Formats: sequence, C-alpha cells, structure tokens
Amino acid sequence: MDQEQLHKEFKRIFQRPAERVFFSPGRVNLIGEHTDYNGGHVFPCAITFGTYGLVARRDDHQIVCHSLNFEQDGLKAFSTETIQYEEEDGWLNYIKGMVKYLQEEAGQIVKGFDFLIYGNIPNGAGLSSSASIELLVGVIVNQLADLQLDPIQLVKLGQKVENAFIGVNSGIMDQFAIGMGQAEQAIFLDVNTLEYELVPAEFGEYCLLIMNTNKRRELADSKYNERRSQCEAALKKLQAELSINSLGDLTEAEFEQNRYLIDDETLEARAKHAVYENVRTIKAREALSGNDLMTFAQLMNQSHDSLREDYDVTGIELDTLVEAAREQDGVLGARMTGAGMGGCAIALVHKRKLEQVQEAIAERYTSEIGYSPDFYVANVGAGTQEIPR
Repeated sequence: MDQEQLHKEFKRIFQRPAERVFFSPGRVNLIGEHTDYNGGHVFPCAITFGTYGLVARRDDHQIVCHSLNFEQDGLKAFSTETIQYEEEDGWLNYIKGMVKYLQEEAGQIVKGFDFLIYGNIPNGAGLSSSASIELLVGVIVNQLADLQLDPIQLVKLGQKVENAFIGVNSGIMDQFAIGMGQAEQAIFLDVNTLEYELVPAEFGEYCLLIMNTNKRRELADSKYNERRSQCEAALKKLQAELSINSLGDLTEAEFEQNRYLIDDETLEARAKHAVYENVRTIKAREALSGNDLMTFAQLMNQSHDSLREDYDVTGIELDTLVEAAREQDGVLGARMTGAGMGGCAIALVHKRKLEQVQEAIAERYTSEIGYSPDFYVANVGAGTQEIPR
C-alpha cells in the first residue's frame, strides 16, 4: 500500500485529511542473538520494511487508532489522561505504554490525535513489529507535542514499554536499531554502555534474504523469559568466584576455565552461548568492516548452530530453512534472526542465484513442514522519521 492509498484510507476512516506521515522500520540482527540482556554486543540494522503512521491532531486528549493490519478491531481509543494496561487491548497496549512513559519523562499530559497505522512487517515474524510501533509513537508524540526528548531517550522508553508495561524482559537492541538506524549501515552496539559504531553493511554481489517460517511467535508467551532467567542463574553461580557484572564480560577461555562453577548442564549450555556469541559478534564486526564476507558468513553459521545446540531456541521450522539455504549454491551463510521459536532466518545469497535459491528452499521447506515460507530481500534502511508527502 503506497502513501496515496494510505491518505485515502485515513480520510475514509477519520472523515478528514491526515496532516503528517511517519515511518518506523523493522530490524534484523545480523549476529549477536540473546546477547543484549547478557551484557554483550549486538549487530543489528534497520530494514526498509516497517510501520507507517498517519496522524491528524485533536483538541481533546483522545488518541483514536485504526490499524489496517487489524481491520476487524475497528477504531480503538484511549485518553492520555488515564492510561492502564488492558490485556484485551492487544496491540493498542504498545501505543498506550509509549504515551504513558513519554508523558512521565516529559512531565506533561499530551493532546490526542487520530492515528492510522499500517505495517508491512509480517506480524509475529520476529522482525520487531512491536519495537517499530513503539518508536513510531515515540517520534510522533515527541514531535506533535514538542517534548524535545532525544532519540536515545525514546529508545530507552521503548524498552521500558516492553519490560514494565507489556511484561517481556527484553533487551534494548530492537529499539536501538529502529530508533538509531542509518541507511546502508549496521550498528555494532555495546549494550552495557550504549556505545555504538556504524559499520557499512555492503554485501557487494550478495544480498540479505529474509526467510519467514510463517510460524507465528509471540514474544511474551515464548521461551524468552525462561532463557533470560537461566542466564541470570548461571551468572550468579559464576559470580561466587568471579568479579563480573554480566556473561558478556567473559572471554571464551575465561568461561572454559570457570564453567565448572555453574554445575548444571543446561545452565552451562545457556551461558556458553551467551559468551561465545558475544565473541562471534565482535569478530563479525571486524569481518564486515574488512569486507570479508566469507568469514562473516561462517560466523553466521556458527551462531545458528549455537542457538540450536546450546540455547535451544530454533525449532524444526527455522532449522529446516537454514539447512535448506546452506545446501544451495550461491549461499554463503544462514542463521535464525530474532528471539527464535519461529519467526525468520536470514541468508547471504548471490544476487544472480536469488530466484533459484528461493525455489529450492521453498520446495524442501514445504515438503518437510507442510506449508510454504515467505521471502523478502532486505535493504538496510534509516531509523524512525517523518517522511515527506
């Protein structure tokens, strides 16, 4: 759906024209999975799929929302003066939570607006549709109400919505990538300090293929919180002897020398992934900075294998996609991206082989899983912003 169609839809639904248009991307994480809440590094980028928001200001305190992705829900509204989490509100809670924390941060109640939302990120695919809408609302309210909050504040508030309002114990990676993304740049981020480096995401003759399992994953209902608590338990055992703040503080050698302290096979495996994945992410930044795609792809492969064997968050759908991709001529490497348990995988694919690679993967996946995957060629895009009409 293009901008012209979205403006027509806004006028049809709200009986007046939209005043401004905003776009907030989704993200893929190139490598560094489940490291963000373990004090390590991540390496995400914003993509050109995302969420559009069209707005027109109101004189009252009502925010009236309509999502073209959930047409059956019709108009949903709430007052900026009284905001509470309501389970039955579903996707509206992400908007409510962001407005609540924006107001608390700025120390003022904001006026309302009519709000049309349309996302071309597949819902439940693990490409951060929730963080996309959080930052979309953050930028819209920040600009409409002239709150003068900086981008990092908006990123932190987006994470707070997930943690405190929705109840998902997630890290800051998704919001950071979406709020701070730059076109054709990946973000190498230290989640301890929020220090980051932009690294050119230039793949030359190759492109980034997103492969959607079409198995929906709901973050709040997944193994996510369980994995986080397991890593915290492993860290606590290590801290009995080691002066560390997070698993990301350890080198591979330091982990191997001290893993006996954990004394639990499952917790050891979880901690091993967090430590080794952080090291892989640092190596991946070096490889991409030096345009060494072969090494970068090998690290992608190692990442997926660790997520399957040590972290146990892949599942048959993601494993089948990744295995099928790796078998194809023209594919350098492949791995799951996001929290796992469904969602998407990514592959580095030669542009000339793109069509036949997709056909071969789809054939095997459909044969083994029983339904077909979807594919998207991802371009690395800019972060959340207002876009001209």
